Amino acid sequence: MEKYILKRFLQLIIVLFGVTLITFIITQAAPSDPAEMKYISMGTIPSEELLEQTREEMGLNDPVIVQYGRWLANVFHGDLGESSKFSEPVLSQMAKKLPMTLELAGVSFLVMIAVAFPLGILAAVKKNKIADYIIRVGSFFGISMPNFWLGLILMYIFAVRLGWFNVVSENNLSGIILPVLTLTIPMICGYIRQIRTAILEEMNSDYVIGARSRGISEKRILFFHIMPNAISPIITLMGLSIGGLLGGTAIVETVFSWQGIGNMVVEAIRVRDYNLIQAYVIWMAVIYVGVNLLADILCRALDPRIRLKNKSD
Repeated sequence: MEKYILKRFLQLIIVLFGVTLITFIITQAAPSDPAEMKYISMGTIPSEELLEQTREEMGLNDPVIVQYGRWLANVFHGDLGESSKFSEPVLSQMAKKLPMTLELAGVSFLVMIAVAFPLGILAAVKKNKIADYIIRVGSFFGISMPNFWLGLILMYIFAVRLGWFNVVSENNLSGIILPVLTLTIPMICGYIRQIRTAILEEMNSDYVIGARSRGISEKRILFFHIMPNAISPIITLMGLSIGGLLGGTAIVETVFSWQGIGNMVVEAIRVRDYNLIQAYVIWMAVIYVGVNLLADILCRALDPRIRLKNKSD
């Protein structure tokens, strides 16, 4: 296990280095001028002399590889630069937005687990019965709806027509309900289908037939035999979902004016705030590779078949 973790950690470092390099090159190749966008975001029209002075101060006249090396060295010292949009250090701006994203992501993930697992198990147990058909049809429609469209529909019905919630979400219980619903409905529907499929695949296994022949109850077979073996692909999928949620769901946060990481990066892209964009990419890369590493380790710990396979390899 220790060798596996070390190997994956080295892969993580390589991935992070590649992501930062590619992102930096792409942002530097963008047609807009970061120095000019800095003043435009402040509502100022700069002169050519001021732009040239600002480019020199920002190091934009240096070769791209020199700029990247300087930026990477600053990152290792915890300096991600200054946001041209918000006129403060990037880390300070991200620290302000991160709690809102963590709150939205945490609540959404817990709601998804609380709803998707029972419905997915029920659909598998009641295969080809009325409950299964209802759940499958509902999940089909739910997974087919884009987040932005679903968010606008929920906002129109519950905020505009019924007046139950505010159009602009606030950091309270009533303000988080619509964003959570917008995020969780497609997620729940997708997980229901995955859980149902995973359980049905295990139900026809030899060990299940053997357990039934020994008189073990169906409930015990389901929760103590089938679920531990069916959970591995679900854990991997959950890792991707956690990464997406912690990265800030830009569309949902923008629709509901939720002041999180996703909303922040949309604004950063609009005004070409490259330091903030690059910091967001680092955050996303760390989250995805880190969560996927934890998911892989958890799968190896829960499923003995994976451990035996890796030993034989």
